[in-house]
Amino acid sequence: MEEKLEEFGLLLNRLQVLYSTNSVVDFEVKLSENKWSKKEILGHLVDSVINNIQRFAEIQTFEKPYKIRTYNPDGLVKSNDYQNKNNQELLDLWISLNVHALHIIKNQTTETLAYKLILPNGEESDLKFLIEDYFEHLYHHLKQIDPTWI
Repeated sequence: MEEKLEEFGLLLNRLQVLYSTNSVVDFEVKLSENKWSKKEILGHLVDSVINNIQRFAEIQTFEKPYKIRTYNPDGLVKSNDYQNKNNQELLDLWISLNVHALHIIKNQTTETLAYKLILPNGEESDLKFLIEDYFEHLYHHLKQIDPTWI
């Protein structure tokens, strides 16, 4: 996990310095009303990190196993109106929230990574799985936005 954290920290630094959403081809283009634009995908990643920051923090103090609460990705993207948000502000928000998530993740110990949780499908897992799943989800969507970011 240490290697993943270092890699992710470097990615955040690189994106902060080198990239802007203005450099992403077709950032605001919607192929259909039912599909997210790349901009809305980044907004979805903002919602994802917000929910995961809460999970990573709450599991520390809530009764175990911690129950993961689901959220409505489409509803949040729509209600947050990411399509009409300033591009650079959206990227800056995403980076800032992920810097904070990385801080929380880096503070985990072998003991806390083993904290038990219940996934929305009823399966039991642990905080380590939740963190790894977050990174997998994140990289999947970042590749959709701009493969050069990864």
